[in-house]
Amino acid sequence: MFEKFQAEHVQTGEASIFTRHGGDGPPVLLLHGHPRTSATWHRVAPLLVDQGFTVVCPDLRGYGRSRGPAPAADHSAHSKRAVAGDLLAVMRTLGHERFALAGHDRGGAVALRLALDHPDAVTRLAILDCMPISEHLSRITAQFATQWWHWFFFAQPDTPERVINADPDSWYKGDPERMGEENYAEFREATRNPGVVRAMLEDYRAGLAIDAGHEREDRAAGRGISCPTLVLWSQRDDLEELYGDPLRIWRDWAADVRGHGIDCGHHMAEEAPGELAAALAEFLKGVGTPHTFPGSAMGPSPRKPDE
Repeated sequence: MFEKFQAEHVQTGEASIFTRHGGDGPPVLLLHGHPRTSATWHRVAPLLVDQGFTVVCPDLRGYGRSRGPAPAADHSAHSKRAVAGDLLAVMRTLGHERFALAGHDRGGAVALRLALDHPDAVTRLAILDCMPISEHLSRITAQFATQWWHWFFFAQPDTPERVINADPDSWYKGDPERMGEENYAEFREATRNPGVVRAMLEDYRAGLAIDAGHEREDRAAGRGISCPTLVLWSQRDDLEELYGDPLRIWRDWAADVRGHGIDCGHHMAEEAPGELAAALAEFLKGVGTPHTFPGSAMGPSPRKPDE
């Protein structure tokens, strides 16, 4: 994986962030979701390098090989604002004052926070299979609570750690053929680490508490995304089933929004790397026209606790 990329730990003050980076050209920062690591981008990152970009793939604070402070009672140590601060420091350490940004799943929530808190740093934003946390919470239904039950289980103190760490391989399922052997091995090593599991749970605990509060403060103050924004979603996941056209919701957060569905499951960087890389490259280069909402001919698959 990541041939010709450099790998290093970048110190940000509070955290040590494991980072892969390579290429030569306009910088783009790729943020993974739960429970993956930066290795989830192993098929997409080289394609973007071939398109002329410098690509930076970090492990989020506490995920994979990145390490951060101990959990705080209010979960602020793992808030999206704290993680976004890590990533801004990583990019500046690597010499990138302004950069494009793409985030998947939980990485999408971090990407949203980074774009809101540091608009002068983010040139373009891509959100992948993600909605603002506060938007999810404002639309809770029995269907949402059933399909996304793990959000509320993860928020409980101590019990999730005991359950998951008792048999992490059964809890965090993965397919080495679909993921790629090396990506799978890195994912499996991370999910067997109780410290990583604790940090990933803190990510969710922060989401329901401090992160949702920060988003509501943004909306009350009229703050939104100031850069062009691309929204992509998996047609075999459940965002369309739950909310219809995701672009309708994202247009309340950003003035310049475009996007479309991709025919794949939730982990699009692993399942549809060519289509994802092509969509990102087109958007990052500022070419093409916004896509219209195509709908989905196939039903979504139930969201699993490892997503």
